[in-house]
Amino acid sequence: MFMINKEVKTQSRNYTIPLITITLLFFMWGFITCMNDILIPYLKQLFKLTFFESMLVQFCFFGAYFIGSLIYFLISISKGDPINKAGYKKGIVFGIFLAAFGCVLFYPAATFSYYPLFLGALFILGLGFTVLQITANAYVSLLGSEESASSRLNMTQAFNAFGTTIAPVLGGHLIFEFFSAPDGSFSAVATRIPYLIFAGILLLVALLISRVKLPSFQTQEEEIVTGWGALQFSHLKFGVFAMFCYVGGEVAVGSFIISFLEQPQIMGFNEIISKNYLSLYWGGAMIGRFLGAISLNQSLSQGKKALYMLGAAAAVFLVIFSIVDLSFSQISFFIVFIILNFVAFFIGKAAPARTLSIFAAINVLLLISAMVNHGELAMYSILGIGIFNSIMFSNIYTLAISGLGKYTSQGSSLVVMAILGGAIVPIFQGFLADQFGVQHSFIIPVFCYLVILIFGAYCTKYLGHVESTESKSGH
Repeated sequence: MFMINKEVKTQSRNYTIPLITITLLFFMWGFITCMNDILIPYLKQLFKLTFFESMLVQFCFFGAYFIGSLIYFLISISKGDPINKAGYKKGIVFGIFLAAFGCVLFYPAATFSYYPLFLGALFILGLGFTVLQITANAYVSLLGSEESASSRLNMTQAFNAFGTTIAPVLGGHLIFEFFSAPDGSFSAVATRIPYLIFAGILLLVALLISRVKLPSFQTQEEEIVTGWGALQFSHLKFGVFAMFCYVGGEVAVGSFIISFLEQPQIMGFNEIISKNYLSLYWGGAMIGRFLGAISLNQSLSQGKKALYMLGAAAAVFLVIFSIVDLSFSQISFFIVFIILNFVAFFIGKAAPARTLSIFAAINVLLLISAMVNHGELAMYSILGIGIFNSIMFSNIYTLAISGLGKYTSQGSSLVVMAILGGAIVPIFQGFLADQFGVQHSFIIPVFCYLVILIFGAYCTKYLGHVESTESKSGH
């Protein structure tokens, strides 16, 4: 759709303040998104829902990503890229306002205690995050050199994962305990004040972004690309499907963790205890993304990468330990997954496709373990999936749009549409959970990660130039 003016792009500028500001947005974005995992068991009990009905929370939220990105795509191929015309700052602020409005709608939904109103609020909230998905990720990629774009994206997504790590603990405390009814019973009003607080924080972030001087990237309009030309690239089509499966698998697993840990053959925990373990799932993603940001930094030697990754892993692990209401012995198993993550990164040699396949294969094995085992082994298996989800979004995204040329923007819109997987896959898993039980329902994400594994292998073979370039520059 457009290209960045090379003169502007190659200027040596300090983007530290803009990057910190956008990173703050990523944190809040992750925090509120992960609140869905708290809402699902909460609303399930409040409205006496089946697993299938409770998964409509994710269906409406992530379905908004598909609707919003489809509208954006249709506008862009007919009238030109809207963000290119309005500017990234205006696009980001608009997305924040839309998300804040979705949070405000929780007040009437809770007041009338009406499930469809909750779903409507989640849809509006999802539309706001769709705009942020399209604008903020692209903006981060422009705040520096093209070579370090993947590293920056992993870093900002690490703080997004920090938000998802804190949300189950803080959000769960607000809804299940602090704002719950005095007798401990479930009441819709427990969601009113927390989501008004979230709306207020989002508006403060919007105010901060509007006041901070963000670089305005000059663009040159190109001929509008019409039609579906991007679909001539087989790796893009496969990448769209892989992204569908990744988001679907990640969201489905996170959505069912609390219900999984409640099962008597697993741990028999209640929601208050389970929310702390849910934090470990998302905390694993945070650790993996910090490690991925370092691993993909091609300016570092292998020795420095190992040292920095070790320091980052230790620091983030201590942060998680300080957040969750669990003892060291209860989370010490995570050290095993951190070590395994290190090994997987170095076997992958910073090659995006190869690393993607390795991580997907590990998640397939962990899911199978969670399905066939009981007790702590099953629990540890399901919680370990998060750390190997870490680099999947950025790797699938960059591999899918590799080599598209003038179709890059169009291809990016299609990849964002694939976030629809977060709406569809949990619904199917919810149906299986109602029919065959929660533990057996994890066969759905098994197939999702198998698709990702095959996509990584496909790109290793057919996009070998990407792999070789990454590997050579990393050594």
